[in-house]
Amino acid sequence: MNHFVRRLSFGAAGEGPTGSLVARLAVVVLGLALGASLAMAQNTAPRGTNATKTAAPAAAPANAAPPASTPAASPTTAPPPASDSAAAASADTGAPAETPAPDTRGLDQEVQSLKKDVVDLNRDLFVLEEELLFPANTQVAVFLSMDVGDFFALDSVQLKIDQKEVINYLYTPREVEALLRGGVHRLYLGNLKVGKHELVAFFSGKGPNERDYKRGANLTFEKGIGAKYLELKINDRQRKQQPEFEIKDWE
Repeated sequence: MNHFVRRLSFGAAGEGPTGSLVARLAVVVLGLALGASLAMAQNTAPRGTNATKTAAPAAAPANAAPPASTPAASPTTAPPPASDSAAAASADTGAPAETPAPDTRGLDQEVQSLKKDVVDLNRDLFVLEEELLFPANTQVAVFLSMDVGDFFALDSVQLKIDQKEVINYLYTPREVEALLRGGVHRLYLGNLKVGKHELVAFFSGKGPNERDYKRGANLTFEKGIGAKYLELKINDRQRKQQPEFEIKDWE
């Protein structure tokens, strides 16, 4: 290659201007050829020969603090639904969620309905018991009523049927007040055979001037087929200013 360069230089020096131009072109071509040869040589050389080796990172010292880890981005928390706002608020504050009070209106209605059923059943059982114990053919009932009560304050009533005591009832002040307001008390309920019977009633209490007062009344009645109802009536006799006791037969 050097010999060829020297030859071109010698030839160029011995010639005129044309030779000088040719010599310059030859030098340019020669330079391009040399550059191409060097590029080919570098491409065909082994990679490990001319490649720059990358230095390995230096080992970290044993007592070096570990690198701080980059905190992961926390996901965006979705807002709680509007219907569960109470639970979301308790979760934020750390307090336990309040349990809503159960609705007991349906239970109260059911209890009231059961109470009514029990009352109705008790009434039906009572009527059935009376029908079984006191059939209509032999039943006799005695009632008591009062009117005014200015001349007599009732304490007790003793009742005898066919000379046999059947009841001796002591009245309370509240019961006497109910009688004075128009109430009627069923004093006795029993059974009698068909035929004649005698009823005797003794009334005890306070008469005029707050004195102990005891009077009696009697009635003979006929018991037929069917129930029999009798009423003891206590009335005030204004003309004599004395109480009056009578027994009324409800035909």
